[in-house]
Amino acid sequence: MKKFTNKEISWLSFNDRVLQEAANPDVPLMERVKFLGIFSSNLDEFFRVRVATLNRLAKLGKPAKKLIGHDPKTVLKQIQKIEVKRHETLNTVYQQILGGLAKENIHIVDETGLSRGQEEFVRSYFAEKVRPQLMPVMIDQAHKFPGLQDRSIYLAVHLSVTDQPDKKKYALIEIPTDVLPRFIILPSFRNRNCIILLDDVIRFGLAEIFSVFHFDHIAAYTIKLTRDAELDIEYDLSESYLKKISSSLKKREGGVPVRFIYDAQIPEDLLSLIKEKLHLGPDDTLVPGGRYHNFKDFMGFPDVGLEHLKYEPIAFLAHRDMDAERSIFRAMGKKDILLHYPYQSFQYALDLLRDASIDPRVRSIKITLYRVAKNSSVVSALINAVRNGKKVTVNMELQARFDEEANIYWANKLEEEGARVSFGVPGLKVHCKLCLITREEKNGPVRYGIIGTGNFNEDTARIYSDHHLFTTDKRLTREIDKVFDFFANNYNVPKFKHFVVSPFDTRKMLMKNIRNEIKNKLDGKDAYIIIKMNNLADAAIIRKLYEASEAGVPILLFIRSMFSLIPGIDGLSSNIRAFSIVDKFLEHSRILVFCSGGEDKMYITSADLMPRNLDRRVEVTCPIYDPDLKQELRTFLRLQLEDNVKTRILDKDLANSYVPSDADKSSRAQWSIYDYLKRFSAP
Repeated sequence: MKKFTNKEISWLSFNDRVLQEAANPDVPLMERVKFLGIFSSNLDEFFRVRVATLNRLAKLGKPAKKLIGHDPKTVLKQIQKIEVKRHETLNTVYQQILGGLAKENIHIVDETGLSRGQEEFVRSYFAEKVRPQLMPVMIDQAHKFPGLQDRSIYLAVHLSVTDQPDKKKYALIEIPTDVLPRFIILPSFRNRNCIILLDDVIRFGLAEIFSVFHFDHIAAYTIKLTRDAELDIEYDLSESYLKKISSSLKKREGGVPVRFIYDAQIPEDLLSLIKEKLHLGPDDTLVPGGRYHNFKDFMGFPDVGLEHLKYEPIAFLAHRDMDAERSIFRAMGKKDILLHYPYQSFQYALDLLRDASIDPRVRSIKITLYRVAKNSSVVSALINAVRNGKKVTVNMELQARFDEEANIYWANKLEEEGARVSFGVPGLKVHCKLCLITREEKNGPVRYGIIGTGNFNEDTARIYSDHHLFTTDKRLTREIDKVFDFFANNYNVPKFKHFVVSPFDTRKMLMKNIRNEIKNKLDGKDAYIIIKMNNLADAAIIRKLYEASEAGVPILLFIRSMFSLIPGIDGLSSNIRAFSIVDKFLEHSRILVFCSGGEDKMYITSADLMPRNLDRRVEVTCPIYDPDLKQELRTFLRLQLEDNVKTRILDKDLANSYVPSDADKSSRAQWSIYDYLKRFSAP
């Protein structure tokens, strides 16, 4: 009996749920366009990271199978089959969306469908904007085949003469989407609003580009190469950590190919030449696709006046406890406050940091930064605090994947201003979300803390569903301070009384709580487990959940993406129900609930249930003590469970079936949560 779903295959099933949103006619049209882009962007990262890792493991042979519990080569073959089929689905969904846009009088046209006036526009745009950015490489003349850049798309150009089949040339042109928009709005024609892709503007100008040659047939086919993006960090003690990361980032640009996508209409001779030059063989992931690649660019589809075809933007809810006092310090001093993003505003966190930066009683600010916004107001507040004489300590994680360069930039900026910047713990990624402000008050120093499931990032806080606990509870703020002490003195691991910290205690805590639920159930007491996570893929934890299920413990799981547990199997997991919600906001919060004989232990955490989070990262799991906040989280989870619009059932078949809808009472969790939180708004 199969007991586990491979985590990479389960992730592909999650991305299918994203594609379902793009295909769903009940989703507003422009939101479907966005989901198409998210699906593509997700898939790119999956190949750059997950498939790249499997490729590396496959080279180890038998030891790899023993290490990860399955044969990486077998999984890679499964992924290739799924990828080819999903690309067919992607192109079908794209055509459906094109049809929907056409009904709204928005037409995406190619170089063959232009009116005379549009041709003049494209000719001028090509000459002025596009041509100066193009540097064609003649493949047959080049001494070295050009290194195709990851994330870029190229036109592979086939030049030939109709009556001389042996007379051919080949070229490559990078489509300059880094400096020019992918979508160009054309002058309207017969009241038709038209858009052309940059790819087709280049196709329009092919004859001009290659006018030096005498070919009567020139055609271009889009290709894309995805490369291994995992960093190789050599542990040379003579070189600083920051320099190691910077050096490794440069190597990433030339990473090993992990996927090659090409226009299925490309001539065989041109395809064979490119495969030969890239050293691609039968074991590589080669995907025949459509005319266009990099659908991630559709996340930046131009504003064409279709606001009525988007989700209505939400107004951030004010929190009455925060707004009841002029000072957030005063509000926090009265009671613990739990903020739920994106329903409530991240502005409170920014206001707290800004107030701390100028408050003469504030002595120090400590914070962990994993991913920050592009123009980070968080970092700006920290810099202002340094300038105002505060002692600012920042733990900056340089290995936050694909944010490494930005984090290096911000680390240098903070250090230049005089902040103390550390880079975590050797061998461990710092993934916890903590902030601690120390303020001198009448009776001595008071610590103000923020403990979160999501980053201190005002951009992602608009679209990620997360929680931040604002607290002055000494039990918790002392623990935050201990974590920062550990960053400063890695050799001294503190003893935590309230926090559960990876890689030291999280696994043990989880096992202990699951065992306790089993014991209580067998003793005839109430028992249950509720887990909300992004990923659940740790084999030991899954086995323990199976054991609890067979002891009769009801287990409810809300898992966004990777999910290796198989629910609903007699004799294994019959008491486990699992669901996944994909909707307007990204479900990102992490919550643990254990009945504990009626005590109802409840935690928020930065950790997913994966080996890396439990064993190789610094993560913080924080207990929720306040009864009112416990009730908020219970209601949050109940509303998730009641969703019968955007919830999919997670099962052994990875079918992604929707929870049966109720014609009399539809319930959509994210909408219901917003309505629920209105009662906490300022009057």
